[in-house]
Amino acid sequence: MSSDRSGGPADVVPGEDPPPESSARRRLPWQRRPARPEKKTSLLRELPVLLVVAFVLALLVKTFLAQAFFIPSGSMEQTLHGCPGCTGDRVLVNKVPYWFGDPEPGDIVVFQGPDTWVPEVEISEPSNWFTGALLWLGRAVGVAPPSEDDYVKRVIAVGGQTVQCCDAEGRVTVDGEPLDEPYIHENTPIETRAFGPVTVPEGRLWVMGDHRSASADSRSHVGDRYGGTIAVDDVIGKAALIVWPIDRFGTLESPDIQGTEAAAAGSAAGSAVGGTVGQVAPLGLGLAGAVPVAVWNRDRRLRPPPG
Repeated sequence: MSSDRSGGPADVVPGEDPPPESSARRRLPWQRRPARPEKKTSLLRELPVLLVVAFVLALLVKTFLAQAFFIPSGSMEQTLHGCPGCTGDRVLVNKVPYWFGDPEPGDIVVFQGPDTWVPEVEISEPSNWFTGALLWLGRAVGVAPPSEDDYVKRVIAVGGQTVQCCDAEGRVTVDGEPLDEPYIHENTPIETRAFGPVTVPEGRLWVMGDHRSASADSRSHVGDRYGGTIAVDDVIGKAALIVWPIDRFGTLESPDIQGTEAAAAGSAAGSAVGGTVGQVAPLGLGLAGAVPVAVWNRDRRLRPPPG
């Protein structure tokens, strides 16, 4: 066996074993194969994936857990600001309490109004898909006005109860008992308050605004085919938290307006859930959920190849 002049490998004679591999080229058992150069993924390539994940999670949160809501009118003054010329409140609407029960008297609810209700504000709807998507996103995070058929009012009476106005002191009564309503702002003159009696059908609610002189609520629709009531199924959720402006940040309580222990217990439970779930905006939850995806993707890239 000989070697050529160029220093290449020696010729192998037929029938003989090939020469042993040079020790310089031999890889010992404990030596690892050199890692292949990593391909670094640009953040710009990952960003669209993170945005899609954040959007999907935000959609899920908005649909099932919580939704930010812009107060469009002054019908709930001064509990909720929405008057012309002032900074409208942004509230977080908690959907969890009504997974397990129906709205209770004293709850502030956001709902889709019946087709017989006239919108309290006029909202210009977008004319193309792009502005429509921006409006949807703005409504999801509470920076855009809601749909014209979305309302926010306080529950006064529930299915099976009879509501009427007024007693000798001008108070609304439910099943003959006067309500304790310390939140009322600018009530209408007593001679114009009379309505009812109205017995609320099962599965429906009688709702009124705290600003009684500026709220087109159940009283204004007594003559429609629903008797002024709204469907429980049309309730979007419970207004649980004012998130903007900062100087008005705080929870929204459900007072025991009918003076019953059951209402007080339900109010406390609903407020506790609202305070827990409703402290992070839907889009923030979506972004937080996208972080594990980024971490997993990074670990996958840094993991050494098998073998």
